[in-house]
Amino acid sequence: MKLAHSAAELGQLVRTAIAEGKRVAFVPTMGALHEGHLRLVDIAREHAEFVVVSIFVNPLQFGAGEDFDRYPRTLEADCDLLRARDCDAVFAPSASEVYPPDGRPGKPTERAGIIGSTFEGAARPGHFDGVLTVVGRLLQLVEPDVVIFGQKDAQQVFMVRKLIGAKYRDVELVVAPIVREPSGLAMSSRNRYLTPSQRETAVVVSKALRAVDFAAKHGLPASFCIEAGLTLFAGEPKAKLEYLAVVDPQLFKPVTDKFKGEALVIVAAEVGGVRLIDNQFIEIREQDA
Repeated sequence: MKLAHSAAELGQLVRTAIAEGKRVAFVPTMGALHEGHLRLVDIAREHAEFVVVSIFVNPLQFGAGEDFDRYPRTLEADCDLLRARDCDAVFAPSASEVYPPDGRPGKPTERAGIIGSTFEGAARPGHFDGVLTVVGRLLQLVEPDVVIFGQKDAQQVFMVRKLIGAKYRDVELVVAPIVREPSGLAMSSRNRYLTPSQRETAVVVSKALRAVDFAAKHGLPASFCIEAGLTLFAGEPKAKLEYLAVVDPQLFKPVTDKFKGEALVIVAAEVGGVRLIDNQFIEIREQDA
């Protein structure tokens, strides 16, 4: 496995792989890797012969008062994990490599639009503009054939799909399923901030999703399904619910009670000062007569 800190170093590695007839897969991350990230690497390997993982904590997607400064940076440990997972190249650039010449991002060059101001975008204004800007920049630097994203960040996946469809049509997007801890908690780099008791509390997030799914399977309309999830949060006061919604996955807008078919339940909650997000696909059926 090779470690590249500059775009020039990475470019040489990628060009060599392409010259050897290899397909290039790319897994963008912010580091602090866990099993969820490593599964993305495994999936990347299924789609290509040369796998690149980027590790870059993007300042442009953090708002004022968010955890940019304390976001875990564990490059050496991350590289050890990736060596064991058959990764070919790690791209760990400085900010000046991603945002030349001085590493100051300035204003985002991509805009997420109206949907980017809802849910996660409402909680973190400007977040998706920063995400899309860095994704575009990294795609330009890596020039992959396929890029792998995890489903846990569902709204991000929706936005990235739109970006790739508009500007990077030669890049295939593969979305990997959520990886969960045995408790059901979705794996996240921020989970390391949770104490053991807070981890127990955090399980309510995935339990609420399952409650919504259970209601949907019994033919209840969307608003009743949401109530089933809210009931779980009502019984767990240590978890501060931010939103719980059922959206149309094609539009990322809330559905009405007339909606039938595949929908996406999205949730965000805070436990012990740690913000957690999760989601699950459900099927809203016709109610049995």
